[in-house]
Amino acid sequence: MAADSAQGSGPRRVAGDSSPRASGPARRARQASAAPGGMGSTMGWTVLGTILPGVGLIRAGRRVIGSLILILTLAVIGGLGYLAVTNRRLLTTVALNPTVLRAAAVTLLVLAVAWVILIGASHLALRPKGASFGQRFAGALLVGVLSFAVAAPLSFGANLAYTSAGAVSSIFGNEQSATRPTIANTVDPWAEKDRLNVLILGGDVDAKRGMKEGVRTDTVIVASIDTATGATTLISLPRQTMAIPFPKDSPLHKKYPNGFGYGQDLRNGEFYLNAMYRNIPAQVSKDILGPTDNLGADVMKLGVGEALNLPIDYYVLINMDGFRDLINALGGITVNVNYRVPIGGKTGPPKVAPTGWIEPGPNQHLTGRLALWYARGRYGMTDYERQDRQRCVINAVVQQASPQNLLLNYEKIANAGEKTILTDVPDDMLSALLDLATRVQGTKLRSLSFRTGTDGFVASNPDWDKVRARVKTALKETTKANTKDTEPSSSATPSPGSTPSSSATPTTSAPTRSSDLDDACAYHPQKKK
Repeated sequence: MAADSAQGSGPRRVAGDSSPRASGPARRARQASAAPGGMGSTMGWTVLGTILPGVGLIRAGRRVIGSLILILTLAVIGGLGYLAVTNRRLLTTVALNPTVLRAAAVTLLVLAVAWVILIGASHLALRPKGASFGQRFAGALLVGVLSFAVAAPLSFGANLAYTSAGAVSSIFGNEQSATRPTIANTVDPWAEKDRLNVLILGGDVDAKRGMKEGVRTDTVIVASIDTATGATTLISLPRQTMAIPFPKDSPLHKKYPNGFGYGQDLRNGEFYLNAMYRNIPAQVSKDILGPTDNLGADVMKLGVGEALNLPIDYYVLINMDGFRDLINALGGITVNVNYRVPIGGKTGPPKVAPTGWIEPGPNQHLTGRLALWYARGRYGMTDYERQDRQRCVINAVVQQASPQNLLLNYEKIANAGEKTILTDVPDDMLSALLDLATRVQGTKLRSLSFRTGTDGFVASNPDWDKVRARVKTALKETTKANTKDTEPSSSATPSPGSTPSSSATPTTSAPTRSSDLDDACAYHPQKKK
């Protein structure tokens, strides 16, 4: 019994005993492996683990979870990189889908939180036991800096995605149109389409009515784009043009067989081109062309397209009062001002003098307010001078809107666009149009402006056969000007942003020829008034 008692009172070892004495060496080995090299090594691996998520956990001995995170990270980066190289259009198509953008916004926020947690967890797993207060403070500071470096851009990206989703839905909301073309291959629509024609309308919105009803489209420009090269011709019709024709197979041709405004009082502005958008929908049934959300735009597309023999694919209506916000969002534009341009003022009656002037000078950077008056001011001037300046504004926006500028100011641009732009461009065409826009930028834009007294053009009763012939010639000239083997003219003048020359003179073209916008919009000091 005594023996038994003595044996029972002594310590017993059983399988799996993990007393501190027995496990001390193993624990010290694990601690040593958790943070080899001390605190300096811990901080270095924390940084590396932030750059390559999962690496820090692998180093700390959490190999399974660390490897899974690292593999997932590399797979996502590799997949996006592969798509960017092999199928960028598919990537941008998905990225411009409002549903995908909203999901991306949520995903980026979740990713930001998860990444911050991972940074903290990796550092704690790597930090050696017994770290001093100073070491712990330095580690916490490093984790905070790294967390901010990760969370800030991801939060910015989430906000950008959310803003983009709202802008795409608002501006490109798949507006119902009776004249929009049906394009089956939206992934590569230019494979079977040689030319894209976009009608650009600019007008002031009546304060009591919306953009779809109360607009006089004083600006009417067609941008005709070669889809293979991006070579673009801007074609302007005067706002007071009359007898606008319609296709013979259109119900509008029966209503206006000789064109809108034909035979009417030449002084009655209600029969001008700029009144069609507002007046024709009030004179016909709303479904005369079929289901549509903007009959005025469909009317303008059909009429202008028939007049120029250029079938119009899409329209873009810009509210000129909101135009200044759009230019401000872009950071302004730089243009050459060749003569004093009035700010405000009316030719009457009653006559109201301008409140100021944009003075002549080369390479003037204009913010939204001044850019708006540069585009629309006409006190003491003709509509044709205003048309010329409007084309220069379009040229400046096309050439100066860099991808970096668009990205940095995207939220402002999107917000301005929601208030300023109406269009029937569907959202599934955005990727293809973005790709086409990159081809347009950097090409030589040319313009053709019709004005009374030039080559027999009479705004009150145009010879549309001659007009179409001039358009055809202009398109050929644009193609020629943008071919690689075309030698630059020795008399070419600098465009905005280049060094002006006091001896520069505008290229003089025959009435049937178009003009180079870089030349037409260059600084010609002898044109000062």
